[in-house]
Amino acid sequence: MSVPTQKGHSRHDTALIHGLSTSEVQQLSEACIEAKGRAYCMFLVSSSPSTHPRFFGFVHTPNSPYSHFRVGCAILLTSGEVVRGANVENAAYPVGTCAERVTIGTAVTQHRAKKGDFRAIAVATDISPPASPCGMCRQFIREFCELNCPILMYDVEGKSTVMTLEQLLPMSFGPEKLITTDEATTQTTMTHGTT
Repeated sequence: MSVPTQKGHSRHDTALIHGLSTSEVQQLSEACIEAKGRAYCMFLVSSSPSTHPRFFGFVHTPNSPYSHFRVGCAILLTSGEVVRGANVENAAYPVGTCAERVTIGTAVTQHRAKKGDFRAIAVATDISPPASPCGMCRQFIREFCELNCPILMYDVEGKSTVMTLEQLLPMSFGPEKLITTDEATTQTTMTHGTT
């Protein structure tokens, strides 16, 4: 995850800028912060609520056994449904999966979401300023979201920074850039002639 430099917006501003209702922004905020608690990235044993601001409520084990960097994600679908996910780490670090990809995968496989069904994405971390999706996640988001999709990034205090996918991934490569089999056949025929 990289850290955005733009100042955060209020929830009301976010709603106005990106066509979301204030209640939708609130729902996304609460969902991604709640999902962060499900991250698999640290070992802590506790039977009572934590008072430390990094840990909301009860801390379960195992919970983020490697980096201790919790990330929660929530996606608002056009149906109004909110899908949640969190990062899942692995002893072989590259095998771990970021919260954004877990959540999109869940939306696609369990909710039959497809490109055009994603209205907004929210991500929560335990740092300030908030972290933005990593490069791999930005490209993964690009596969399913429109370039104007708002991405709300929440810091440890619940303050948000909002950017669009296009701002996070300028001059991006997406599925519409791939040529179809018919187009490839036509181009080959025009270049090499027919046989």
